[in-house]
Amino acid sequence: MINAEEYNQPLGLDVGTSRIVVARCADGKYEYESQLNAFLTLPYSKLAVSLLERENVFHEVKGSEIVVFGNDAQRFAEIFHADARRPMVNGVLNPREPHGLAVLRALIRKLVGTAASAGQKVFFSVPAPLACAKDGVSYHEASIHQILTELGFDATPIEEGLAVVFGELGGANYTGIGISCGSGLCNVCLAVLSVPVISFSLHKAGDFIDEQAGMVTGELATRMRVEKEQSFYLNGMSGDRVRNALTVYYGEMIANLVETLRSEIASTQRLPKLDQSIPLVLSGGTVLPKGFLEHFQKALRATDFPLRLSEVRVSGDALNSTARGALMAALC
Repeated sequence: MINAEEYNQPLGLDVGTSRIVVARCADGKYEYESQLNAFLTLPYSKLAVSLLERENVFHEVKGSEIVVFGNDAQRFAEIFHADARRPMVNGVLNPREPHGLAVLRALIRKLVGTAASAGQKVFFSVPAPLACAKDGVSYHEASIHQILTELGFDATPIEEGLAVVFGELGGANYTGIGISCGSGLCNVCLAVLSVPVISFSLHKAGDFIDEQAGMVTGELATRMRVEKEQSFYLNGMSGDRVRNALTVYYGEMIANLVETLRSEIASTQRLPKLDQSIPLVLSGGTVLPKGFLEHFQKALRATDFPLRLSEVRVSGDALNSTARGALMAALC
Protein backbone atom coordinates (compact mmCIF):
# COMPACT_ATOMS: atom_id res chain seq x y z
CA MET A 1 0.00 0.00 0.00
CA ILE A 2 1.43 3.37 -1.07
CA ASN A 3 1.78 5.95 1.71
CA ALA A 4 0.05 8.93 0.11
CA GLU A 5 1.64 11.46 2.49
CA GLU A 6 5.18 10.33 1.65
CA TYR A 7 4.59 9.69 -2.06
CA ASN A 8 6.67 12.16 -4.09
CA GLN A 9 6.36 10.71 -7.59
CA PRO A 10 4.04 12.02 -10.34
CA LEU A 11 0.26 11.73 -9.98
CA GLY A 12 -2.58 11.25 -12.43
CA LEU A 13 -5.89 12.94 -11.64
CA ASP A 14 -9.19 12.24 -13.39
CA VAL A 15 -11.58 15.11 -12.65
CA GLY A 16 -14.88 13.69 -13.84
CA THR A 17 -18.42 14.97 -13.49
CA SER A 18 -19.37 11.99 -11.31
CA ARG A 19 -16.09 10.89 -9.70
CA ILE A 20 -12.59 12.22 -9.07
CA VAL A 21 -9.84 9.59 -9.15
CA VAL A 22 -6.15 9.91 -8.29
CA ALA A 23 -3.60 7.38 -9.55
CA ARG A 24 -0.23 6.65 -7.98
CA CYS A 25 2.48 4.19 -8.99
CA ALA A 26 5.25 2.65 -6.90
CA ASP A 27 7.36 -0.40 -7.70
CA GLY A 28 5.39 -0.90 -10.90
CA LYS A 29 2.07 -1.16 -9.06
CA TYR A 30 -0.81 1.24 -9.63
CA GLU A 31 -3.10 2.31 -6.82
CA TYR A 32 -6.25 4.40 -7.07
CA GLU A 33 -8.27 6.48 -4.65
CA SER A 34 -11.58 8.10 -5.51
CA GLN A 35 -14.33 10.33 -4.19
CA LEU A 36 -17.76 11.02 -5.61
CA ASN A 37 -17.73 14.51 -7.11
CA ALA A 38 -20.73 15.50 -5.02
CA PHE A 39 -21.82 17.34 -1.88
CA LEU A 40 -24.78 17.87 0.43
CA THR A 41 -25.59 20.86 2.63
CA LEU A 42 -27.07 20.58 6.13
CA PRO A 43 -28.20 23.34 8.52
CA TYR A 44 -25.41 24.32 10.92
CA SER A 45 -25.53 23.32 14.57
CA LYS A 46 -22.78 22.62 17.08
CA LEU A 47 -24.27 19.22 17.79
CA ALA A 48 -24.32 18.25 14.12
CA VAL A 49 -20.68 19.31 13.69
CA SER A 50 -19.69 17.35 16.79
CA LEU A 51 -21.43 14.21 15.53
CA LEU A 52 -19.90 14.50 12.06
CA GLU A 53 -16.42 14.93 13.53
CA ARG A 54 -16.94 11.92 15.80
CA GLU A 55 -17.84 9.80 12.74
CA ASN A 56 -14.93 11.21 10.67
CA VAL A 57 -17.33 12.53 8.05
CA PHE A 58 -15.64 14.63 5.35
CA HIS A 59 -17.16 18.10 5.83
CA GLU A 60 -16.58 21.82 6.28
CA VAL A 61 -18.62 24.58 7.90
CA LYS A 62 -19.60 27.36 5.48
CA GLY A 63 -21.47 30.11 7.33
CA SER A 64 -24.91 28.81 8.29
CA GLU A 65 -24.39 25.50 6.49
CA ILE A 66 -22.42 22.31 6.88
CA VAL A 67 -21.13 21.03 3.55
CA VAL A 68 -20.62 17.25 3.42
CA PHE A 69 -18.33 16.13 0.58
CA GLY A 70 -17.69 13.16 -1.66
CA ASN A 71 -18.62 9.60 -0.73
CA ASP A 72 -20.05 10.79 2.59
CA ALA A 73 -22.41 13.15 0.73
CA GLN A 74 -24.03 10.23 -1.06
CA ARG A 75 -24.38 8.30 2.19
CA PHE A 76 -26.14 11.22 3.89
CA ALA A 77 -28.29 11.88 0.83
CA GLU A 78 -29.64 8.34 1.12
CA ILE A 79 -30.30 8.80 4.85
CA PHE A 80 -32.24 12.04 4.28
CA HIS A 81 -33.88 10.91 1.01
CA ALA A 82 -32.28 13.85 -0.79
CA ASP A 83 -30.23 14.22 -3.96
CA ALA A 84 -26.55 14.98 -3.54
CA ARG A 85 -25.53 18.00 -5.61
CA ARG A 86 -22.63 18.14 -8.05
CA PRO A 87 -20.08 20.93 -8.48
CA MET A 88 -19.72 19.99 -12.16
CA VAL A 89 -22.11 19.55 -15.07
CA ASN A 90 -21.37 18.38 -18.61
CA GLY A 91 -17.71 17.86 -17.77
CA VAL A 92 -16.97 21.35 -16.40
CA LEU A 93 -17.66 23.48 -13.33
CA ASN A 94 -21.36 24.22 -12.97
CA PRO A 95 -21.78 28.02 -13.36
CA ARG A 96 -25.10 27.85 -11.48
CA GLU A 97 -23.64 26.13 -8.42
CA PRO A 98 -22.28 28.70 -5.93
CA HIS A 99 -20.48 26.00 -3.92
CA GLY A 100 -18.91 24.45 -7.05
CA LEU A 101 -15.34 25.73 -6.90
CA ALA A 102 -15.04 25.34 -3.11
CA VAL A 103 -16.30 21.75 -3.29
CA LEU A 104 -13.92 20.87 -6.11
CA ARG A 105 -11.03 22.39 -4.15
CA ALA A 106 -11.90 20.37 -1.04
CA LEU A 107 -12.23 17.09 -2.96
CA ILE A 108 -8.98 17.55 -4.86
CA ARG A 109 -7.12 18.48 -1.67
CA LYS A 110 -8.55 15.40 0.05
CA LEU A 111 -7.28 13.11 -2.71
CA VAL A 112 -3.86 14.56 -3.56
CA GLY A 113 -2.92 16.39 -0.35
CA THR A 114 -0.07 18.87 -0.68
CA ALA A 115 2.98 18.26 -2.82
CA ALA A 116 5.52 16.06 -1.03
CA SER A 117 8.36 17.81 -2.86
CA ALA A 118 8.72 21.06 -4.76
CA GLY A 119 7.38 20.79 -8.29
CA GLN A 120 5.83 17.32 -7.87
CA LYS A 121 4.12 16.62 -11.19
CA VAL A 122 0.43 15.97 -11.66
CA PHE A 123 -1.41 15.57 -14.95
CA PHE A 124 -5.14 16.27 -14.65
CA SER A 125 -7.90 15.45 -17.11
CA VAL A 126 -9.92 18.07 -18.94
CA PRO A 127 -12.64 17.59 -21.56
CA ALA A 128 -12.00 18.14 -25.24
CA PRO A 129 -13.94 20.87 -27.07
CA LEU A 130 -17.53 19.99 -27.88
CA ALA A 131 -17.91 18.63 -31.40
CA CYS A 132 -20.95 20.84 -32.03
CA ALA A 133 -19.71 24.08 -30.51
CA LYS A 134 -15.91 24.36 -30.10
CA ASP A 135 -16.45 26.46 -26.98
CA GLY A 136 -13.46 25.31 -24.97
CA VAL A 137 -13.05 24.71 -21.26
CA SER A 138 -10.64 27.50 -20.36
CA TYR A 139 -12.18 28.59 -17.06
CA HIS A 140 -12.64 25.02 -15.82
CA GLU A 141 -9.06 24.11 -16.74
CA ALA A 142 -7.63 27.27 -15.18
CA SER A 143 -9.56 26.66 -11.95
CA ILE A 144 -8.19 23.14 -11.49
CA HIS A 145 -4.70 24.32 -12.43
CA GLN A 146 -4.88 27.03 -9.77
CA ILE A 147 -6.10 24.58 -7.10
CA LEU A 148 -3.22 22.19 -7.79
CA THR A 149 -0.65 25.00 -8.00
CA GLU A 150 -1.77 26.31 -4.60
CA LEU A 151 -1.17 22.80 -3.23
CA GLY A 152 2.43 22.96 -4.51
CA PHE A 153 2.13 20.82 -7.64
CA ASP A 154 3.47 21.34 -11.15
CA ALA A 155 0.14 20.79 -12.91
CA THR A 156 -0.43 19.95 -16.58
CA PRO A 157 -3.80 19.35 -18.29
CA ILE A 158 -4.40 16.37 -20.55
CA GLU A 159 -7.55 15.82 -22.58
CA GLU A 160 -9.51 12.86 -21.32
CA GLY A 161 -9.58 10.89 -24.57
CA LEU A 162 -5.81 11.21 -24.92
CA ALA A 163 -5.40 10.02 -21.33
CA VAL A 164 -7.30 6.86 -22.29
CA VAL A 165 -4.87 6.35 -25.19
CA PHE A 166 -1.94 6.65 -22.75
CA GLY A 167 -3.59 4.33 -20.26
CA GLU A 168 -4.74 1.62 -22.67
CA LEU A 169 -2.78 1.67 -25.93
CA GLY A 170 0.88 1.49 -24.94
CA GLY A 171 1.13 -1.87 -26.72
CA ALA A 172 0.03 -0.17 -29.95
CA ASN A 173 2.64 2.61 -29.65
CA TYR A 174 -0.07 4.93 -28.37
CA THR A 175 -1.80 4.82 -31.73
CA GLY A 176 -5.55 4.31 -31.87
CA ILE A 177 -8.85 5.67 -30.63
CA GLY A 178 -9.49 6.26 -26.94
CA ILE A 179 -13.05 6.91 -25.81
CA SER A 180 -14.18 7.79 -22.30
CA CYS A 181 -17.94 7.70 -21.71
CA GLY A 182 -18.59 9.31 -18.37
CA SER A 183 -21.54 11.02 -16.74
CA GLY A 184 -21.27 14.48 -18.25
CA LEU A 185 -19.53 13.85 -21.56
CA CYS A 186 -18.19 11.31 -24.00
CA ASN A 187 -14.58 12.24 -24.78
CA VAL A 188 -12.91 10.92 -27.93
CA CYS A 189 -9.33 11.05 -29.20
CA LEU A 190 -7.66 9.58 -32.27
CA ALA A 191 -3.92 9.62 -31.61
CA VAL A 192 -0.95 8.57 -33.73
CA LEU A 193 2.25 7.82 -31.79
CA SER A 194 0.75 9.66 -28.78
CA VAL A 195 0.02 12.81 -30.83
CA PRO A 196 -3.69 13.75 -30.84
CA VAL A 197 -5.04 14.05 -34.38
CA ILE A 198 -8.76 14.33 -33.65
CA SER A 199 -10.19 15.21 -30.26
CA PHE A 200 -13.75 16.13 -29.31
CA SER A 201 -16.47 15.62 -26.72
CA LEU A 202 -20.23 15.04 -26.81
CA HIS A 203 -22.97 15.96 -24.33
CA LYS A 204 -24.90 12.73 -24.91
CA ALA A 205 -23.39 10.59 -22.16
CA GLY A 206 -24.46 9.00 -18.87
CA ASP A 207 -26.40 11.96 -17.47
CA PHE A 208 -28.23 12.38 -20.78
CA ILE A 209 -29.41 8.76 -20.55
CA ASP A 210 -30.52 9.15 -16.91
CA GLU A 211 -32.34 12.44 -17.47
CA GLN A 212 -34.15 11.40 -20.64
CA ALA A 213 -35.14 7.99 -19.26
CA GLY A 214 -36.34 9.64 -16.05
CA MET A 215 -38.38 12.18 -18.01
CA VAL A 216 -40.32 9.61 -20.03
CA THR A 217 -40.92 7.25 -17.09
CA GLY A 218 -41.66 9.86 -14.43
CA GLU A 219 -38.84 8.52 -12.27
CA LEU A 220 -35.97 10.45 -10.69
CA ALA A 221 -32.77 10.55 -12.74
CA THR A 222 -31.04 9.21 -9.61
CA ARG A 223 -33.11 6.03 -9.80
CA MET A 224 -32.16 5.67 -13.47
CA ARG A 225 -28.50 5.94 -12.54
CA VAL A 226 -28.78 3.32 -9.79
CA GLU A 227 -30.66 0.94 -12.10
CA LYS A 228 -28.10 1.47 -14.84
CA GLU A 229 -25.11 0.88 -12.57
CA GLN A 230 -26.42 -2.05 -10.53
CA SER A 231 -28.40 -4.43 -12.72
CA PHE A 232 -29.02 -3.07 -16.21
CA TYR A 233 -28.32 -5.37 -19.16
CA LEU A 234 -28.40 -3.72 -22.58
CA ASN A 235 -30.04 -6.62 -24.41
CA GLY A 236 -33.05 -5.15 -26.17
CA MET A 237 -36.59 -4.21 -25.18
CA SER A 238 -38.45 -6.02 -22.41
CA GLY A 239 -41.61 -5.68 -20.34
CA ASP A 240 -39.96 -3.27 -17.90
CA ARG A 241 -40.57 0.39 -18.78
CA VAL A 242 -37.49 1.66 -16.91
CA ARG A 243 -35.18 -0.75 -18.70
CA ASN A 244 -36.89 -0.01 -22.01
CA ALA A 245 -36.28 3.71 -21.54
CA LEU A 246 -32.63 3.12 -20.66
CA THR A 247 -32.27 0.90 -23.72
CA VAL A 248 -33.73 3.56 -26.03
CA TYR A 249 -31.46 6.34 -24.79
CA TYR A 250 -28.38 4.13 -24.64
CA GLY A 251 -29.09 3.41 -28.30
CA GLU A 252 -29.35 7.12 -29.06
CA MET A 253 -26.10 7.85 -27.22
CA ILE A 254 -24.21 5.09 -29.03
CA ALA A 255 -25.57 6.09 -32.45
CA ASN A 256 -24.60 9.72 -31.84
CA LEU A 257 -21.11 8.74 -30.70
CA VAL A 258 -20.41 6.44 -33.66
CA GLU A 259 -21.82 8.84 -36.28
CA THR A 260 -19.93 11.85 -34.89
CA LEU A 261 -16.70 9.85 -34.76
CA ARG A 262 -17.21 8.71 -38.36
CA SER A 263 -18.00 12.25 -39.49
CA GLU A 264 -15.05 13.85 -37.68
CA ILE A 265 -12.58 11.35 -39.16
CA ALA A 266 -14.06 11.56 -42.66
CA SER A 267 -13.95 15.36 -42.68
CA THR A 268 -10.41 15.70 -41.32
CA GLN A 269 -7.92 16.95 -43.89
CA ARG A 270 -4.35 15.66 -43.95
CA LEU A 271 -5.12 12.65 -41.78
CA PRO A 272 -1.84 10.81 -41.07
CA LYS A 273 -1.33 7.77 -43.26
CA LEU A 274 -2.07 4.62 -41.29
CA ASP A 275 -0.66 1.50 -42.95
CA GLN A 276 -2.09 -0.82 -40.33
CA SER A 277 -5.45 -1.17 -38.64
CA ILE A 278 -5.72 0.51 -35.24
CA PRO A 279 -7.38 -0.42 -31.92
CA LEU A 280 -10.34 1.34 -30.34
CA VAL A 281 -10.84 1.16 -26.58
CA LEU A 282 -13.87 2.22 -24.53
CA SER A 283 -13.71 3.34 -20.90
CA GLY A 284 -15.76 5.18 -18.28
CA GLY A 285 -18.71 4.12 -16.16
CA THR A 286 -21.28 4.45 -18.93
CA VAL A 287 -19.73 1.57 -20.92
CA LEU A 288 -19.97 -0.92 -18.04
CA PRO A 289 -23.48 -2.41 -18.51
CA LYS A 290 -23.45 -5.85 -20.10
CA GLY A 291 -24.24 -5.64 -23.78
CA PHE A 292 -22.74 -2.18 -24.34
CA LEU A 293 -19.79 -3.46 -26.37
CA GLU A 294 -22.02 -5.57 -28.62
CA HIS A 295 -24.34 -2.61 -29.30
CA PHE A 296 -21.37 -0.35 -30.02
CA GLN A 297 -19.84 -2.89 -32.42
CA LYS A 298 -23.19 -3.28 -34.18
CA ALA A 299 -23.43 0.49 -34.66
CA LEU A 300 -19.91 0.54 -36.09
CA ARG A 301 -20.73 -2.23 -38.56
CA ALA A 302 -23.80 -0.32 -39.71
CA THR A 303 -21.75 2.68 -40.81
CA ASP A 304 -19.10 3.20 -43.47
CA PHE A 305 -16.32 3.70 -40.94
CA PRO A 306 -13.31 5.37 -42.61
CA LEU A 307 -10.55 3.55 -40.68
CA ARG A 308 -9.66 -0.11 -40.32
CA LEU A 309 -9.92 -1.29 -36.72
CA SER A 310 -7.80 -4.13 -35.35
CA GLU A 311 -9.96 -4.51 -32.24
CA VAL A 312 -12.79 -2.86 -30.36
CA ARG A 313 -12.79 -3.52 -26.63
CA VAL A 314 -13.86 -2.23 -23.24
CA SER A 315 -11.06 -1.39 -20.82
CA GLY A 316 -10.41 -4.00 -18.17
CA ASP A 317 -10.43 -1.20 -15.57
CA ALA A 318 -12.83 1.28 -17.13
CA LEU A 319 -13.36 3.47 -14.04
CA ASN A 320 -9.64 4.10 -13.52
CA SER A 321 -8.44 4.24 -17.12
CA THR A 322 -8.31 8.04 -17.41
CA ALA A 323 -6.44 8.51 -14.11
CA ARG A 324 -3.96 5.78 -15.07
CA GLY A 325 -3.39 7.38 -18.46
CA ALA A 326 -2.86 10.80 -16.91
CA LEU A 327 -0.29 9.25 -14.58
CA MET A 328 1.49 7.50 -17.46
CA ALA A 329 1.67 10.81 -19.33
CA ALA A 330 3.12 12.45 -16.22
CA LEU A 331 5.75 9.70 -15.97
CA CYS A 332 6.91 10.18 -19.58
